[in-house]
Amino acid sequence: MRRLLLFALSLTIGFTSCKKDKNPTEEPDFFVNEDPTTFAEISTIDIGETGAAEISAYDPETKKLFVVKNENEGKPNQVNRIEVIDFKDPAAMKVIGNISVEPFGGAVNSLAVHSGKLAAAIQATDKTANGKVVVFKTSDHSVISQVTVGALPDMVTFSPDGRYIMSANEGEPNPTYTVDPEGSVSIISVNENYAVTTVNFSSMASQQTTLVQKGFRIFGPNSTFVKDIEPEYITIAEDSKTAWVTLQENNGIAKIDIASKTISNIFPLGFKDYNTAGNEIDPSDKSAGYVAAKWPVKGIYMPDAIAVLESNGIPYLFTANEGDAREYDTFIEAKRVSDKTVALDAVKFPNAADLKKEDQLGRLNITPTLGDIDGDGDLDELYSFGARSFSVWNGITGVQVFDSKNELDAKCADEKVYDDGRSDDKSVEPEGIAIGTVGHKKVAFVGMERADAVAVYDVTNPSGPVFLKLLKCGDAPEGLLFIPAKDSPTKKSLLVVSSEGDGVVKVYTSKTIS
Repeated sequence: MRRLLLFALSLTIGFTSCKKDKNPTEEPDFFVNEDPTTFAEISTIDIGETGAAEISAYDPETKKLFVVKNENEGKPNQVNRIEVIDFKDPAAMKVIGNISVEPFGGAVNSLAVHSGKLAAAIQATDKTANGKVVVFKTSDHSVISQVTVGALPDMVTFSPDGRYIMSANEGEPNPTYTVDPEGSVSIISVNENYAVTTVNFSSMASQQTTLVQKGFRIFGPNSTFVKDIEPEYITIAEDSKTAWVTLQENNGIAKIDIASKTISNIFPLGFKDYNTAGNEIDPSDKSAGYVAAKWPVKGIYMPDAIAVLESNGIPYLFTANEGDAREYDTFIEAKRVSDKTVALDAVKFPNAADLKKEDQLGRLNITPTLGDIDGDGDLDELYSFGARSFSVWNGITGVQVFDSKNELDAKCADEKVYDDGRSDDKSVEPEGIAIGTVGHKKVAFVGMERADAVAVYDVTNPSGPVFLKLLKCGDAPEGLLFIPAKDSPTKKSLLVVSSEGDGVVKVYTSKTIS
C-alpha cells in the first residue's frame, strides 16, 4: 500500500511540475491555434428595418449582445431603443428584451460595454442641443448614471482600464445651417461619480492656417474653427492615457491627453493622388463594371472609424477612409464634374470637354470647396470624397505608413460584390474597422458599406497589412465588433457585423488548426 501511495504521489508531482512549465499568462492552445483565414458566418438575426442594427456591444459577464435599434426617425411610430440579445450560443441568437432610450432623448447612436456597464450615446430630440451618455447595468438594465455631453454624441467607448468613458460629439448644424453647435469630445471619469469634462477645439484655433495648408478642412457656411469641427470616432491606447479622434468632414485626426483632458495635437491627413500607379479608380457609374485607370483627381481621406494597434512601442492608427459630403437644405457640398457650375482651368485641364463626359470624370462627385488654387473661380485641381481604402498612421507623428490603395475595390470586383452604381461617389465606402488577435496573428476587419462585405487582413506587421479574405454580410455594414476568444461564449474569436441597411446582425468565427 505504501508503494502505491508513493507511486501516486510521484505521478501527482510529475503532473504538477509539467503544468508549471507552461507560462501561466499564456493563452490555452485552442486560442493560439485559431486560423484567421477560416472566418465564416455561423448565424444571423434580423432585428428591424433601415436604421436598426447600426452598432452592437457585447457583455462577457451576462453573455448579452446589445444592439442599437432606430427606426422611422421623425415619424409618429419612431423607435429608439436598445435590443437585448441572448448570446450564450452565438449560433442561435434570440431577442430577450429591450431598453427604451426615449426618456433620455432621441436616437441612440453608439454603445460600449465594460465590467457590467453599458454606455449609450443618445442624441437630444433637437440634434443641435446637448446629448447624453447614459450608463446601464448589463444585468438588469437599470440606470447607473446619465451625463450631459456635447451636441450629437455619435460614438461612445470605454478606456481599456474602464476608468473613463469618452464620447465623440459631432455637433452637426441644423438643416438651414443657422445653428451649428461646437464639435467636442466628452471625457467621463467613472470613478469620480461620472464627472464629465467636455472639451472643444478652441485651444487649436490659432493653428488653423498651418493645419489647412496641410490638408485640414474648415469650410462650412459662416464657419468658425470650433464650430466647423465634427468629431466622429474614438480609439484609446492600451494604457488608457491617450485617445485619437477622427474629424471626418475636416480630414484630420485629433490626439487627446486623457489625464489632463486636453487636445494635444491635430494631424491633417492630406490627400490621395489617383493619378499614380496602384491608386487607379473607376470614377463613372456608367462604365461596364469596374474599370480602373489613372485620373487627375485627389481623394480626401475623411476617415470614419479608427482603431489602434500598438507594436514595438508605436501606436498605429487604422482608419476606414469613407468620406462624407455635407448635405443640408441651404448647403449641398457635392457637385458632379459635369455640372455646368464646375469650371475647369483650361491650362491644367486642356481636355476639360472630354473629362466632363459621363464615361470619364463627368459623373464623379467632387467638392468645389477645394481646388481653386489661384482664386480665379475655376478649379485647378479636383478633390473627391474619401480614399476608397483603409490607412495606417503613426499615432505619435501622424505620418501615413500604409494605404491599401485600390485593393479593396479590386478584391470586391474579383468577388463580384463591387457596386458599380457607387463608382461616381465613394466606391465601396470603407466605414467600420476592428482589430483583434486571432491565433498568432493580429487581424483587421474592414467593413465596406456599399459592397456589403468585410475585408480581413493580417496586420501583424502594421506597416504591411496582407489581405486574407472577404466576408459577405448584410446591407450597409456599420458596426464591426471583435470578441476575443477569452471573452467569447464559445472560447473562439467572434466577429459581429451589424448592418443598418437591413437591420441584420451576422456572426462569424474561425476554425482551429490541428
